[in-house]
Amino acid sequence: MSRAFTREDDSEGAIADFGERPVSPHRNLVTRKGLAMIEETLAGLRKDLAHAEAESDRSRIAALSRDLRYWTARRENAELAEPDPGSTVVRFGMTVAIEGEDGKRRSWKIVGEDEADAASGSISHVSPMAQALFGRSPGDVVLVSGKEWEIVDLQAG
Repeated sequence: MSRAFTREDDSEGAIADFGERPVSPHRNLVTRKGLAMIEETLAGLRKDLAHAEAESDRSRIAALSRDLRYWTARRENAELAEPDPGSTVVRFGMTVAIEGEDGKRRSWKIVGEDEADAASGSISHVSPMAQALFGRSPGDVVLVSGKEWEIVDLQAG
């Protein structure tokens, strides 16, 4: 009988193909906190990989190796950027308080892509809001997604 008509268990001995994590084409600007997060992530992945190798968990080894490659690349191209404490214009690493047309205030810290978390008050430097804010000063109004936002306060770091 031809092998074309037999079915072998595809999962036997196979390793899941996780593919590579895409690396952003943008500059990898990071705050001190973001750089520390990358270092902590790398240390955790190395530890987890050692455990997976000791247990011969091939699937976990593949996933951890992929993540280790991603975070190693992010560490290699990380650019620490700190705002000038005396800056009067929005820069990377600053916290910007804005007020919308509805009168509600929001505060955003502009950080690197890997450390951005809008729910925690931080946005990526490549986000539309951050792009609109860069180089602006308190009192300036920016338009993002059809809404006007006034910059009301700026804090370095």
